[in-house]
Amino acid sequence: MKVTKIPYKLTNQFSNLVIDYIEKDPKLKEFISKFPSLNNFGKQIKYKENHIIDRSLLVDVLKSQNSNLVLSINTQNNIEHLLNKKTFTVTTGHQLCFFTGPIYFFYKIISTINLVEKLRETYPKNNFVPVFWMASEDHDFEEINHFNFFKKTITWQTNQKGMVGNMKISEISNIIEHLKSTFGKCDNAQKLISLIENAYKENTLSYATRFLINELFGSYGIVIIDGDDKSLKNKFIPIIKKDLIHKGFYKSIKNCSLKLKENYKLQARIRERNFFRLLNNSRLRIDELVDEDDINKKAYSFSPNVLLRPLYQEMILPNISYVGGGAEIAYWMQLKSLFNQEKIPMPILVLRSSIMILNIKQQNRLNSLGLKITDLFLKEDQIKSKYIKSRSNIDASFLKEASRIKDVYNQISNKINDASLKQSVASNLQFQYNFLKKLEKKIMKIEKSKHEIFLNQISNLKKDLFPNNNLQERFYNFSSFYIDQGDKFIKRLKDNINPLSSNFVVLTTKEE
Repeated sequence: MKVTKIPYKLTNQFSNLVIDYIEKDPKLKEFISKFPSLNNFGKQIKYKENHIIDRSLLVDVLKSQNSNLVLSINTQNNIEHLLNKKTFTVTTGHQLCFFTGPIYFFYKIISTINLVEKLRETYPKNNFVPVFWMASEDHDFEEINHFNFFKKTITWQTNQKGMVGNMKISEISNIIEHLKSTFGKCDNAQKLISLIENAYKENTLSYATRFLINELFGSYGIVIIDGDDKSLKNKFIPIIKKDLIHKGFYKSIKNCSLKLKENYKLQARIRERNFFRLLNNSRLRIDELVDEDDINKKAYSFSPNVLLRPLYQEMILPNISYVGGGAEIAYWMQLKSLFNQEKIPMPILVLRSSIMILNIKQQNRLNSLGLKITDLFLKEDQIKSKYIKSRSNIDASFLKEASRIKDVYNQISNKINDASLKQSVASNLQFQYNFLKKLEKKIMKIEKSKHEIFLNQISNLKKDLFPNNNLQERFYNFSSFYIDQGDKFIKRLKDNINPLSSNFVVLTTKEE
């Protein structure tokens, strides 16, 4: 497998905030705990070890939530290790997407697992556990009800409403039959079909997602937790009251967010109250005062929004790091003042790894066009122009000529004192510029017609690797690659993901 590493900045795919964070820009210091480095994790461990966590409750909840799964020895041991004060977690999380959704779901989990392994090597006196937080209370069904197998979209349709985790997996038999013909009959395809049949057999979406993660990553000791739990929610009662009764977090979140907004676009909207109410298969935003007794008796029915879920997570986990995508890193940074206010250690934020996967045919096509992998991140017109210039003896650029024409017109203008005549000279100069631009376009059009077949190949390559003008990882499902490589695919990802690296990774797979 060929590995190409590209600095994130050169991909033109990430926000200014993400680039500045990777480059450890000092102006971000006030919005984070520490920049991610192995040395800083040692400091974070000391910071977090003084924060009291109810470890017994955490372990009891984890055992209960995962009781219907066949857990690996590594996962079982990791759950037990959480009783020890020397054990800390590294957490990632995601929505409960149908059949895991886009492949970056995998990159988040593997980034978390690999970071844990690095920390174990660096700090052998401590233990570290990879945790996946299931965002089961989210309710944006249209966002999670499908996955893309190459250019085919597989969609689960249902009339169910409310939090997606509780939705029953129904009407899926027709999808499975469709997948059988879509995936094909190879061994890897059969394994995927079996996986989805077992995961989605008469269960909720929460269970199906838990089953899939455990099957795919259980051997690495991943521990799965769902915040939708009565015992855990009871621990959160003081925070629920402070937010819904006293609007106790609005000021700190607002001030921190507005300061961040001076240089970056805000990711999450600031609200006076930050909870939803889970009621009658619905998840309704709370905007009004809530009775204190209602919170005491029904804490389980209150669901934190995107800005309070991090606080909830850090109250119940001995967590030292959160691994997330660029958008997650951005909204966590709106919360530094909130963590300071509540005297809860904010974890070190780690950007998950980003990967693009090329098959050998795509790599060969790139080679035949005389292009480099880095060229793929240019705009399509720029790639085509570069290709034409490399294949043509004609220089369609008239920059030098334009510069000489400008010098001539300046000399003419300097000999004239009349303002109207000077304006006439300037207008004529602009006419000459416009003429040269039109001439460039005509020459390029003629050259493009000579290379039409190859330019179409560039267009097709760009569409395959950047579907809908997005990074591949935000569109394709893992099945698109697993079909060809099987379990080796996950192993290859794990071998090439380094969450502390500042590089985007392009993997070229070879034929088996």
